Amino acid sequence: MCCRSATAAVAIILFIAAAAPVAPASAQDVIPTSQQTPATWRYTFHKPPADNWTARDFDDSAWQSGRAPFGTPGTPAINANTRWSTADIYLRREITLPADRFDPSRLQLNVFHDEDVEIYFDGILASRAGGYVRDYTPMDIRPEARKLLTPGAKIVVAVHCFQHDGGQGIDVGLTRVPAETASNRRRDGYRDFAMSHPGNADAGKRLFADQQRLACSLCHTTDGSASRAGPDLLTIGDKYPRAELIHHVLYPSSTIAIGYGTTVVTTKTGDAFVGVVKESNDDHLGVMDGAGKLQRIATSDIKTRRTQSASLMPNDLETGLSQSEFADLIEYLVSLHLPSVADVGRQGMPSQIPELRPAVALTPIHKIEDRFQAPCWMGQLPREPRTFLICEHQTGRVWKLAIGAGAAESKTLWGNFRSEIRPGGATGLLGIAFHPRFRENRKYYIQHQLVLNGNRIVARVSEKIASEDFQRDSGTPSRTIIELPCSTDVHSGGGIQFGPDGFLYIGMGDTGPQGDPEGHAQNLRTPLGKMLRIDVDHQQDGKPYAIPTDNPFIARAPDGARPEIFAYGFREPWRFSFDSLTHDLWVGDVGQDRIEEVDLVRPGENYGWNVYEGFDLFSNRYRSAGAGGQAAAFTPPVFAYNRRLGNSVTGGYVYRGDKTSPFYGVYICGDFTSKRVWGLKHSDRKLTSIRQLCTSPEEIASFGADDAGAIYLVGYQGTIFRLDFPAASAGGM
Repeated sequence: MCCRSATAAVAIILFIAAAAPVAPASAQDVIPTSQQTPATWRYTFHKPPADNWTARDFDDSAWQSGRAPFGTPGTPAINANTRWSTADIYLRREITLPADRFDPSRLQLNVFHDEDVEIYFDGILASRAGGYVRDYTPMDIRPEARKLLTPGAKIVVAVHCFQHDGGQGIDVGLTRVPAETASNRRRDGYRDFAMSHPGNADAGKRLFADQQRLACSLCHTTDGSASRAGPDLLTIGDKYPRAELIHHVLYPSSTIAIGYGTTVVTTKTGDAFVGVVKESNDDHLGVMDGAGKLQRIATSDIKTRRTQSASLMPNDLETGLSQSEFADLIEYLVSLHLPSVADVGRQGMPSQIPELRPAVALTPIHKIEDRFQAPCWMGQLPREPRTFLICEHQTGRVWKLAIGAGAAESKTLWGNFRSEIRPGGATGLLGIAFHPRFRENRKYYIQHQLVLNGNRIVARVSEKIASEDFQRDSGTPSRTIIELPCSTDVHSGGGIQFGPDGFLYIGMGDTGPQGDPEGHAQNLRTPLGKMLRIDVDHQQDGKPYAIPTDNPFIARAPDGARPEIFAYGFREPWRFSFDSLTHDLWVGDVGQDRIEEVDLVRPGENYGWNVYEGFDLFSNRYRSAGAGGQAAAFTPPVFAYNRRLGNSVTGGYVYRGDKTSPFYGVYICGDFTSKRVWGLKHSDRKLTSIRQLCTSPEEIASFGADDAGAIYLVGYQGTIFRLDFPAASAGGM
């Protein structure tokens, strides 16, 4: 989340790109335990009269000498060399660390203790544990004591062990562990401390702004402007609970906010630029590094362009902080919420959404062993009840799942399209649409993103052919229907579907960068940020599709407007559907930093982005771009919500199953991150009622529906659920 060093970020990225896999190193003893060669310790069974018995200069000459391990015969896992059968034992020993250079962060204690133990280095508490162990166990070293572990250092190790009853034993060594193990144990310590200790938000804010230490403010804004290389954190406390914020700081990645992956650009002259894409157009690419410097590279000069899953944030941010300071930083991030004035309820954007009682049940439709890998779309195979196709967006695989009544469940591979996708993030294989005459022509269409020539990202809709028995893809090469150039690797589309008019609708995002700085969504000369509608059964002007004659912008095509556009002003229309009864087009449009929205879409209308985000003004830069220089008319959403309720809307379906159900005619949608599922009603595109129907056990990637009107939820962790609506009242909906 923070960008302490652009140079460090470059090194991290180059390491990820170039390093070969390395087998993990085995643990190495720096100071061995006494399992093989017994070590001699000074010891006493009586509590020392001086409180400084752990200090380096304490005189232990009156204590006895004995060889470890200490304990009673028969204690499992150790062979006691010196008998210890009293309640307490106190031990001291001077050790000398190796003189060769080593990484102190990779050292940890290796201890057998039965029972409670405290270990000190030169009087500083190094570790403490209660209870007993059944074998030698690693124990982490506290940061204050770890500072003493330098090459060649002489350290007095002091140990107190207390036995309650039963067998007993104590032995202590020091071990070098693999770097990853040491890092994970260190991070566990920071995480546990921050989870159990409330920090000071004001102190955390000062750390956030301290450019000599963390320099978070070089990479992040907290005012909603998103003007730096990292994501704006204005509402990060609404977006993530404390535990997830801790995880994202300790294990940084670009997944904290889509669109902030690190891009590496090389030029034809051999220069390299690393950062986050902030500008992208036909003339140049603007890449901002972690220090906030924007480099503009002419498009004609670019040789390669790669986007990594790594972020600009260094992997070891916490090492420059004490555990208490880390807790302060987390407390500050937790405190970053949407201003309370934004909580004022209004029609279409309620501040509170009542929960339905009883809740809608989510029932898995398949066995646990038939789960999927990051599924993002599902739909019924036409005319085959209880048989579905499921897309995995990262693997490019499409599965056929049959759950027919009275028949054994089966999961078989329909097709593997890995070679046709760019995996990762919200990209790859995004969805399927079956031709209205699929049972006659076997045609179906996929929406996918891929990279051409190593540096050109495109969104594509391709035509495919099913096998003659409709049980798999035929293997016939894809036929490209439409290909759309993308500015970045995000917001490349959120669905395709044939409408009741027989035309193919394509939900196309603005493709970034974040904030749509080029104004794609308001520009009728580009298909980006639009709902498109095309006729795949005819060809026109040398293209493999035709333009429906009633598309709303055909008359403005001579002025440069794209005739494929059906509606515009979208950021990322993630999942849309048609009401099977009214033919209304419902769209879930993913927001930027504050607002998610659901729209009822009609031809020719402008849904606001990036002038509006939901009901709220986002930017005036492209306000007049909608109609020949005249101020555009914007259609507000039916429903919008802020970060307190979720972070990424997933569009759904109107329930048209049981006509006697109180949920008949209710639009069902959800939020990917918060996992909330909502049902809503409207009148003339004005929200009249909304309820939280349930909470999904998995992140909500998509919804689906079958010919009978049942609605399904696609859990991103691999499970497909059916929504089972209660027969009781819909709670006043």
